[in-house]
Amino acid sequence: MTIDTQQSISGFIATQPRLSVGENGVSRFHARVGIEHARQEPDGSFTQLEPTFHDLAIFRKTAEEAAARFRKGDRFVASGRIHEYTYEKDGQQVPAEEFIASRIGHDLARTRYEVDRTPRRPSVDHDAPSHDDLGHDAATRAQPTSPTRASV
Repeated sequence: MTIDTQQSISGFIATQPRLSVGENGVSRFHARVGIEHARQEPDGSFTQLEPTFHDLAIFRKTAEEAAARFRKGDRFVASGRIHEYTYEKDGQQVPAEEFIASRIGHDLARTRYEVDRTPRRPSVDHDAPSHDDLGHDAATRAQPTSPTRASV
């Protein structure tokens, strides 16, 4: 049997995350994230390059949990997929992309925290968004209200 893989990214939350609920009732987490880059030099050393910035979206229950636990500056690791789309700006169609995370967690190498192993309610939550869930209306986004439990 083969190993089922997804794309993944690691980086830092660059803007204060926002949680919104779309007209369809689906929760959506959004934040701009930074991904750090380095170049290996001929002598074996590394040169830190400027980070690149991207949109990160998460849906449903995972979005609600992420909004309660992540804040600007947190380091994370996420798996999911890239969603390419276009939007209109000044009468022109502009190509864009965002990373849709199906799973996300704090980066263990850069974050200290305590684990709560209390069992959650027994249910299976499928977090893959449908095409209709991929709204991009910034006006409907709201600030998360719960503090994070992780300390950076």
